Amino acid sequence: MRLFVCAVLVASPAAAQTGFQDTSAIDRGVEAFTGKPIGAEGGARTPVDQRLKLALCPMVSISWRATNHDSVVVSCAGPQWRVYVPVILAPTPIAAPAAAAPVAVKPQIVIKRGDPVMIEAGANGFSISRDGVAMTDAVAGGRLLVDVDGAKKPVQAIAVEPGRATLPGFGL
Repeated sequence: MRLFVCAVLVASPAAAQTGFQDTSAIDRGVEAFTGKPIGAEGGARTPVDQRLKLALCPMVSISWRATNHDSVVVSCAGPQWRVYVPVILAPTPIAAPAAAAPVAVKPQIVIKRGDPVMIEAGANGFSISRDGVAMTDAVAGGRLLVDVDGAKKPVQAIAVEPGRATLPGFGL
């Protein structure tokens, strides 16, 4: 942390007349410390408030408040006082916006409610098929309910293509 000590700050005529620390001398010290004028990027945001009545200090020390150099601390050890002077920071660079995510393509419905559907199931050596009516819509690979003639409950199937479905676990 950089430390700057100013003995010149008290040697102003205004300080000698009033008995208080000259705030314009503090401004000059902060300007010398930062290397930038008041109102410039890297310099004090505004002058120190002239209404402050700080006790005269024989040796003022100036340092950065934090490592990001967002403000300067002007302090006195003799009569203890401390003033924080905000500094104008350089604008933070804004990251380029990320590329737009690809638009998800909505899967196309291959079986619609009310369509006739042939349900197939099988393995090596056998195959069974039944006709029914789709009770729900389904995309390819999606599940649907099929009303099969003679069954009390609808059968759950996996849509393969328009008009064709398989039972789960029996891929043909």
